[in-house]
Order: sequence, then C-alpha cells, then structure tokens
Amino acid sequence: MHRTIDVDCCVAGGGPAGVMAGLLFARAGCSTLVLEKHADFLRDFRGDTVHPSTLEVMHELGVLEEFLQRPHDQLSKLSGIFGGRRLDVTDFSSLNARCKFIAFMPQWHFLDFLTEKAAAMPTFSIKMRAEVTGLIEESGSRIIGVEATTPEGPLTIRSKLVIGADGRRSLVRREAGLKVKDVGAPINVMWFRIPREETGNDEPLLNTGRGHILITINRGDYHQCAYVIPKGAAEQVKGGGIESFRNAVTDTAPRLRPQISALTSFEQVSLLTVTIDRLEQWSRPGLVMIGDAAHAMSPVGGVGINLAIQDAVAAANLLSGPLADGTLEDDDLAQVRKRRLWPTKATQFAQVRAQNNIIAPLISDPHKTPAPPLPLVIVSKVPWLQRRLAALIGLGVRPEHVRSPEKFKLRV
Repeated sequence: MHRTIDVDCCVAGGGPAGVMAGLLFARAGCSTLVLEKHADFLRDFRGDTVHPSTLEVMHELGVLEEFLQRPHDQLSKLSGIFGGRRLDVTDFSSLNARCKFIAFMPQWHFLDFLTEKAAAMPTFSIKMRAEVTGLIEESGSRIIGVEATTPEGPLTIRSKLVIGADGRRSLVRREAGLKVKDVGAPINVMWFRIPREETGNDEPLLNTGRGHILITINRGDYHQCAYVIPKGAAEQVKGGGIESFRNAVTDTAPRLRPQISALTSFEQVSLLTVTIDRLEQWSRPGLVMIGDAAHAMSPVGGVGINLAIQDAVAAANLLSGPLADGTLEDDDLAQVRKRRLWPTKATQFAQVRAQNNIIAPLISDPHKTPAPPLPLVIVSKVPWLQRRLAALIGLGVRPEHVRSPEKFKLRV
C-alpha cells in the first residue's frame, strides 16, 4: 500500500550524521523522520571512535554520564609500534575538554543510544528498512521530499527540508546532481576480526611491520583489525593465500599469534574502499547535505564520525530554529557549507599529508622493516607537539557546540 507522510524535516540516512541531525531537529520542535535502509545498526565496518568533541556534544545535551555507562574503552594516549619501537604521539590528558580521552564504542551502541533518546520526543520518528529511491522536485528546482521503499510498500515523504546524510555513496547527492571533488586516497583497508584474550597489558592501536600497517581496535572479546594496503593491491594479497596473510598480520602484531588460527578464509575479510572527497555545493532549495554524503574522510585519525556529528550540530544550529518557526529561507541552507567547509578542507589536507608522508612510506616495501616516520619521531619527543596533535584529532578544527533551540529536553 502506497502511503504519504508530511513532516518538517526528512533525514535520508541513519548513520551518525543523520541520527544526530534527527535528534537535534526534533529537539527544536521540528517534526522529523529519519529513514535508514538497513534493519538495524549492526555493521562491523562502521567506525568506533567517539572523540572528545562528540563527547562534549553529549554533555551539552545532558546525556554524557548515561552515555559513558555503555560498554566502551577509553584511550588517553595514541601510540604505535614502528619496527619494534614504540612511539607515543598524542596525549589527550591535557585537552581543554570535559573528556580527555577517545571513547571506543561499537557504532551500533552509539546509534542505539541516540535513537533511544530521540524516540522519547513526540517530534522524532525513525523508519528502519526504508530505502530512499528518489527525490521529489517541484518545478524542476526545489526539493520537497523523497520517495522510499519499505516492507509495507512505497512511501512518499513530503517535507519542508530534506537532509542528505546517506553516506559516501549517497543516492541523494546523485539524484540532486551535486558534483563531487575527488581529493584522492592511495590506500584501502582489509577489515576482519580476531578473538582477543584479556592480558591486562597496554595494547598499541597502531602496529607496523615490513610493508604493513595494522590497526587493532579492542572490542572486548575480539580485536577489530584494519590492515592497510595500497589501493588496488587486494587481489595480490588474496593471491598469496590466507596463510601468507596471517603471517603478515602476526609479523606486524606478534601478540595476535595465539588467536590468528581463527582467521581461516578471506571470506572473513572485507575490503573497505577508502575515499577522500567533498561536494562543491552542499545544498539546493529544500535540500542540504551533511556527513560522508558531503565529504568522505579517510580512516586516518578516526575523525569521520566526529566530523559528521559536527555537521549535524552546525546544521541544527543554523536551520532548526527557522524551520520550526516557519522562517527558513533557501539562502539559509548554504550557510551550512559556509560554516563547515574550512574544517572539512583542513582535516582532509591533514589526512592527505599523513597518507603521503607517513602511511605510503610504511607500506611501500614489504621486504624492509620501516624506520619510524621522522614526523612522528619528532612529535614523540616534544610533549607540546603531542598536545597539539591531540587537540587536532580529539577536538578538530573549529568544533561546534549545541546552540539549537530546546523545545524538548532529552530524558535521562
């Protein structure tokens, strides 16, 4: 059965940007519907890092203490093993922030928490298994809603504002004809898990070996592993066989050797295509883009989720009040790009520099044990630089604070 729904704000995509935007617009009194194409949030390839900037937003919403009761790990220093040598490169303990650490929490827990809080407001709703299939245009220019498919049949949502937050392969931006600028990423990531036993020892996040980089994320009873490879090298890695791959992993992180036998096939390994890009134009009348749909980030620094949250906060600060009181103008939508473009460009510039000057040399020669990259050696010896890098990673460039109207208070 074909149904039609009218709302103030329709959010396409139930990732961090979309769910946070939905929560904030609903909190401001806008009737808001979030559409998520999957049945749940359980996907291993989503990031885990919740940075101090995002934790500050949770505090400003009044839910930080409850949020931190959810299972998570805390990282106050970022360290890596380079050719057997350990370097400490960031120190979050000196941040000018309420939380002086990165919280590692599976993204499904993060999104579940936000949707629980948002769902208590009468202005918020989320529809799972609702996939956006197209935009509704008026007179060939204004976006006035979306078309979606659901298990119950086709769904038409008419809205005063559409927020495109449907990720780096965004259908919304494609349907809107928005052009993407490719910034470039010379790497991809092979993503897999290995059982973990509690040792009580400090486990470095970053591990390097002969032509290898391995990131290990503690998820309690298993490690979520990200094995960095040059772009286009996946078939070559697979061609060497699973035993060769396991040896490369354990050569890079010997502590994984006792559990590596659990990795028996490349069917357990997912290839994540890394892209860095951004839209040249973030809006059209009736539509604004945020998060990965506006700018895809590299995994470097784990900042993608937090940039997405910052976009959502900025969009709500600028647009939710006028939308709620009926005064939103088309020109207002361009203010989101104006506010967020500099942080996006600066972060992507830093990621490209890290890719070219740190990552590329580490994975260039599989037969040579890499020396620690000189920039990281310098940082590890200068506490002031560690603090500056911690601020760049943990707080970002020009962090946003919640300034949107609060018609409804989140329940604690």
